[in-house]
Amino acid sequence: MSCPGRSNLVRRSRSRQRLPNVISLVLPAYNPGSAVERTWHEVREFFQTRDDSWEAIFVCDGCTDDSPERLQRLSDDTNDPRMRFVAYSPNRGKGYAVRTGLQAAHGQYRIFTDVDLAYRFEDIARVAEELLCGAQVAIASRAHTDSEMLLPVRCLGYAYRRRMQSAVFGKAARVLLSLRQRDTQAGLKGMTADVAHRLLPEMTCDGFGFDCELLTACRVAAIPVTEVPVRVRYEDGVSTTGSGTVVKMLRELWRIRREWRGRIVPVLAPKRDAAPEPTRKAA
Repeated sequence: MSCPGRSNLVRRSRSRQRLPNVISLVLPAYNPGSAVERTWHEVREFFQTRDDSWEAIFVCDGCTDDSPERLQRLSDDTNDPRMRFVAYSPNRGKGYAVRTGLQAAHGQYRIFTDVDLAYRFEDIARVAEELLCGAQVAIASRAHTDSEMLLPVRCLGYAYRRRMQSAVFGKAARVLLSLRQRDTQAGLKGMTADVAHRLLPEMTCDGFGFDCELLTACRVAAIPVTEVPVRVRYEDGVSTTGSGTVVKMLRELWRIRREWRGRIVPVLAPKRDAAPEPTRKAA
């Protein structure tokens, strides 16, 4: 990664007390099964190709399968301090899992994406680069003019339905929450540690409305949001967002609108650097 005039910005941290240039990758998961092992190894391989410093935090959101045991075995076998996981019970929802992972992260820059890696590592790296170059919040945007869509012919109908569904929901979010972003739900977003410390304690959405609440909090706190182009890949036509999910998400928008009306986000007071919390594994 490089930014004009900032060639020395990324360097490997040797201090356990402060991790100013580490990038944390948070991966929330609910019952991913064997897929979590593939993601674990792919993330490690990605880290090994980088010249900068990364860490990963897998968050088992009340998993009822054997995912916590799988992650424990992977942690024991690889013995890689860059790879951690947090597990808790019961299931609380995507928003709760993301907040948990972001708050457990040690890095100065914190990114979250889905455990199935729907956005590939070049997209993750692009979001990280925006943060390293000074963005306070950077989000993937499938609606960005430079974004690309890759899909087999069999998925054309599915992709069209998803695009229309996203457009309708995005319009509702912009109207109800006064957001400017055209794509609120892309599952790849990042922020600085300062933004995380300032906004996360104010947020309460545990479900899929977390993304919209985050953007609403940024608007209220006057934190600029940088939209980043991505490559969207559709490999199958299976959707997890049916009509019932859309209705539930619209209700979440109303709740966020009601709770954030008239809110003021306090300014975060400067803090001394503190030692990171001990690594948590299974709870």
